[in-house]
Amino acid sequence: MAVSSIVRLRAADLAQLENLLRRNNLPAEDCAEQARNFCGIFDDDDLIAAGGLEPAANDALLRSVVVHEQYRSRGLARSIIEYLVRLAESEGRETVYLLTETAGTYFENLGFKRIDRIEVPSAIAKTRQFASLCPDTASCLKMTFAAPR
Repeated sequence: MAVSSIVRLRAADLAQLENLLRRNNLPAEDCAEQARNFCGIFDDDDLIAAGGLEPAANDALLRSVVVHEQYRSRGLARSIIEYLVRLAESEGRETVYLLTETAGTYFENLGFKRIDRIEVPSAIAKTRQFASLCPDTASCLKMTFAAPR
């Protein structure tokens, strides 16, 4: 087993990403158009964890953080989330938003705050993930970065 560090996914990884998302009941319909926004962790050549960061104006949408079942409870999801949050902050994004049906408390423990869906800026609300792929029942959370001094 040779688990990689977090790497940007390539076009050749798209089938594995779609498969991992579908096996975990996460939306995969727009993976082809969003593939460049995903990062992942591999065990040899197998994608075992992934997550995406979709830019939207001054903000970003954290997308589909997923870990293969046999690799859970090793901190891989947390590593990907922290990596993507740092990436968003380094790109000058003001806030990272996310939708989740099952992991609201997990994200709150990482510093995200629950908000009402109507509070998101229009650029986030217009993303395909937000507008149609995630159900209206999904919880919405955000993490806002401190303004530079």
